Amino acid sequence: MTKLLVKLFVKNPDKTSDPIVRKAYGTLSSIVGIIINFLLASIKLFAGILSGSIAITADAFNNLSDAGSSVVTLISFKLSAKPADRDHPFGHARMEYVSSMIVSFLIMLVGFELLMDSVGSIFTANSDSPSDLSLLTIIILSISILMKLWLGVFNNKNAKAIGSEALRAASTDSFSDTISTTAVLASNVLVSLTGYTIIDAIVGLAVSVIILIAGAKILNETKNALLGEAPVKDIVDNIEKIVSEYPDIIGIHDMMVHNYGPRTYIASFHAEVDGEDDIFRLHDTIDNVERSIKDRLGIACTIHMDPIVTNDEKTNELRTLLDKALKKIETKLSIHDFRVVIGDTHTNLIFDVVVPFECKEKDATLVRSICDSVAEEDPKCYCVITVDRG
Repeated sequence: MTKLLVKLFVKNPDKTSDPIVRKAYGTLSSIVGIIINFLLASIKLFAGILSGSIAITADAFNNLSDAGSSVVTLISFKLSAKPADRDHPFGHARMEYVSSMIVSFLIMLVGFELLMDSVGSIFTANSDSPSDLSLLTIIILSISILMKLWLGVFNNKNAKAIGSEALRAASTDSFSDTISTTAVLASNVLVSLTGYTIIDAIVGLAVSVIILIAGAKILNETKNALLGEAPVKDIVDNIEKIVSEYPDIIGIHDMMVHNYGPRTYIASFHAEVDGEDDIFRLHDTIDNVERSIKDRLGIACTIHMDPIVTNDEKTNELRTLLDKALKKIETKLSIHDFRVVIGDTHTNLIFDVVVPFECKEKDATLVRSICDSVAEEDPKCYCVITVDRG
């Protein structure tokens, strides 16, 4: 069914990096979500009135809020597809993150209201109250479970196809609804068999917790995307793979990858090259690397060229000395931008040291340890260190 709908309503579905195609995927998922959630809200409200169940009625309003969330997602895809302009030179793709955040707040609002209703119902539940669970109610809830499960799978497939946080949030919401509706159906069967209506209130309480957790999870993931996350490993690996195809580049460091929305990246890094090589030829190599990263990964990349000494015996000897000293402190430390200034009485080793975030030692303490370790190898060597975290 998913492939059929995509084939019918999305032109060129394989070109997922195209903003128009992304918009088509988002529009399709949003409209399908609006239709299904509005339909489920209507039939669940009918089932809730028919059975007198608080949990079913609350689940109906949950679906109504999901329809509203789909409207928000629909609007966000239209806005995120807008091209770059003077005020937003990197485009509007981050609107999808804003949409995900709004959806998370709506989900948590519904969860909180259900939580309050369920707590109140626990204290007012009457174990002697009759319970009326009709076959029609069971059928309605069973259909709702199947439809929500399909909607979750549908949104998840489309989210993976275009790398969308907004659709992933919608998928997570649908799967949590599947769990909650299954719990509601089970509670109503138990109430019908035992006559204890407090079961309905307790299950309503459990459902509200599930909804709140789902909303909080989406909010946390969206918050991370807006604040800025470490680059995805696959992106870093792919950039390094392309760079490795150019033997003129000896090594790279200080890589930064900025996310301006799903699959909208800008990157930069330093490339070490032989300082004695022809500058114009090396510049041409750097241009080719930038172009290759753009063509193959769709990432706009800026590369800073770092010339280094490669064939000086004394410099290489001191680099080996420094590597040995570093291994005594922390094997995960690495260095770049290494150069030396040799004087009559002492030698300055100037370099950047990359420290993993897992290392809890303060920068000043770490620098002092490195200097002491180098001094043990050669007392005439002094370190001038810049610390890079991460």
